[in-house]
Amino acid sequence: MLTDKPWHRSTSSFSESLITTRLMRSSNGAQSTIPISEYFGELTFGLGQMREKLPKDIYHNLVKALDQGKKLTSETAEAIATVIKEWAVQKGVTHFCHWFQPMTGLTAEKHDAFISIQHSNHSELTVIERFTGGQLIQGEPDASSFPSGGMRSTFEARGYTAWDPSSPIFIIDGDHGKTLCIPCVFFGYHGEALDNKTPLLRSCQTLSYEAVEFLKCIGDLDAKTITATLGPEQEYFLIDKNHANARPDIIMTGRTLQGASAPRGQQLEDHYFGSIPARAKAFMVDLEYELYRLGVPVKTRHNEVAPSQFELAPIFENVNIAADHNTLTMETMKRVAGRHGLVCLINEKPFAGINGSGKHCNWSISNDKGENLLDPGTTPHQNLRFLAVMSIVLQAVNRHADVLRAAIASPGNDHRLGGNEAPPAIISVFLGSMLDNIFNSIEKGEANQATEAQIINLGVGHIPNISKDYTDRNRTSPFAFTGNKFEFRAVGSSANVSVPVSILNAAVAESFRDATTRLKDLLAKKKNRDEAIMELVRSLTVEHKYIRFEGNNYSEEWKKEATKRGLPILNTTAEALEVLHNDKATEFLVTTKVLTRAEIESRYHIAVERYNKTLEIELRSLSELASVFIVPALETQIRDSGKTLAVLKTAGAKTLQSKRLESMEASLEAILKYHSALIVGLDALSSKGDEAQMMKVIATELTPLAAQLRQVCDEVERCVSDALWPLPKYREILFMNNQA
Repeated sequence: MLTDKPWHRSTSSFSESLITTRLMRSSNGAQSTIPISEYFGELTFGLGQMREKLPKDIYHNLVKALDQGKKLTSETAEAIATVIKEWAVQKGVTHFCHWFQPMTGLTAEKHDAFISIQHSNHSELTVIERFTGGQLIQGEPDASSFPSGGMRSTFEARGYTAWDPSSPIFIIDGDHGKTLCIPCVFFGYHGEALDNKTPLLRSCQTLSYEAVEFLKCIGDLDAKTITATLGPEQEYFLIDKNHANARPDIIMTGRTLQGASAPRGQQLEDHYFGSIPARAKAFMVDLEYELYRLGVPVKTRHNEVAPSQFELAPIFENVNIAADHNTLTMETMKRVAGRHGLVCLINEKPFAGINGSGKHCNWSISNDKGENLLDPGTTPHQNLRFLAVMSIVLQAVNRHADVLRAAIASPGNDHRLGGNEAPPAIISVFLGSMLDNIFNSIEKGEANQATEAQIINLGVGHIPNISKDYTDRNRTSPFAFTGNKFEFRAVGSSANVSVPVSILNAAVAESFRDATTRLKDLLAKKKNRDEAIMELVRSLTVEHKYIRFEGNNYSEEWKKEATKRGLPILNTTAEALEVLHNDKATEFLVTTKVLTRAEIESRYHIAVERYNKTLEIELRSLSELASVFIVPALETQIRDSGKTLAVLKTAGAKTLQSKRLESMEASLEAILKYHSALIVGLDALSSKGDEAQMMKVIATELTPLAAQLRQVCDEVERCVSDALWPLPKYREILFMNNQA
């Protein structure tokens, strides 16, 4: 029988009636009967709403400004601001904010009221709702406290937010009022990007231009724009709020720093795609309702592999909107979880010994006719285009695997990558046997003569047949092709997808640019366009073959093979971030105008600083767990066991209690030793000089020391009486809070 501890009350403290009340609060009791289509996007104001409400000439000016990248006129801005204000006030909004994504990994906002003061003839003050075009387009929050990586001094407080009209404005309908949020970029006084959104927008623009130029060379003269699309699958854990509040490590770091594995974990594979527990289901229904109102097209929900782990996935969108929506989704998940007495954990590795959480970024590119360039298509021309685009993407990953690895680096991802179905830190591409065979045949100058029904016959003699979707999934691959898109599986669950997608877009844009130059040279020598394109594909195939791997990415053989191939092996964040200091490796970000050299350097310093601070918080939290919680419990157990041993000896009984007592005493000594060494190391960090040196010490000295301390603490948990153990255990956290 479980001891009655404070957190044991939590599993029954949130009844179905309370959960139902929460749901009805959001939907006025009608959520179950109203079709999603009737309230989807009711809290958003995008181009569709502007087209309906704005005068035609004003809307035309807005679209023209977006298409040509020009500034809005003051007249257009004022008209738009008026319409937005009227819509927002009608919905009960009292404040507005510029919603942006500083390089903290989170979002930021400063709220201002929709009020202005008017003086009457009798010196009376009148308050009116007012929102101007200037307030819509640009804001000026204090930038001095946001990380800039050395691009600006702390006394230079000026930072600017500027409206991104391509992303819908939305209303956050919180428990304490409604706020109009205006998606924005954030930049410094001299135009330097201080956020994650600006590089993403730049990368989209560059990718579109370079891809269109290439398509013209292969005969696609109608293409005007190319759009990168994204569907980020979001994994997360739900745990009871009382369990979380009883764990100082979860409060401080978002994950457990100590915890012995329960006898039952995920080995029965009974949670994956199983019946969703009632409490988690109630959360999901509430979450989906909130996201639908915000225009976020979430499609899928299910149990994930680990106990108490779940996933939601949206429909593909333009990468800029998808990035905004994913960030908004994470914020909404945390807020909605609180209504249900739950805590939503998005850390990559909240619990040891079971699956961590990723954010599989399903990425593709399409033209303005709606054709997916990564879909083989149904005509010889489309198949040839598919082969060329595939080769270009593979070349991009091959050339810049090291920077892509750096883009997904984080302390949480260090714990996740390389085990429990998460891909390893070595970036490689999985294509599936059919596509891999096709590229092997192309490399050899052979044609693929497969005749299965799934194969499209190209009808061109020297172009191989293409499979539409002839591949199983490889869950160990960091970058896998899955039919008509690439799944960047290595991205961590807490990541802002703007960062890795900006890098991927830039790499592919550079690859398109290079391919255009090479194809023009080939076209000057060959009269047949198809032959020139196939010659380009063949040369690219030879170059990028080392990035392709169809086997088990976990195997020791692959690590040896990857080393032999010369692929970058960057096992930790500390190793990966140093790539950003390599001017040659990051030159493509400069030439594609996604980041300036100063902006790259700033992001290196910010990433290193965040790594150091995150790990220092974790290490000090582990130190506190050991000294304040675990050591006293162990000391009490040793004292009680000593008394029991004395009684048994007095009675003349034979016992193994003395060996158990000796083992616990040895564990106590080990904890004190590791704890003392950890504290000394932490206190000495400030003397290590620069941030890079601190990062190296944390990664190579303190983190291994912390792992030793945790190992002993986990062993102690198994021998201390449950009545004495002061922290919720894995079996309680993972198996009690979501029971139906």
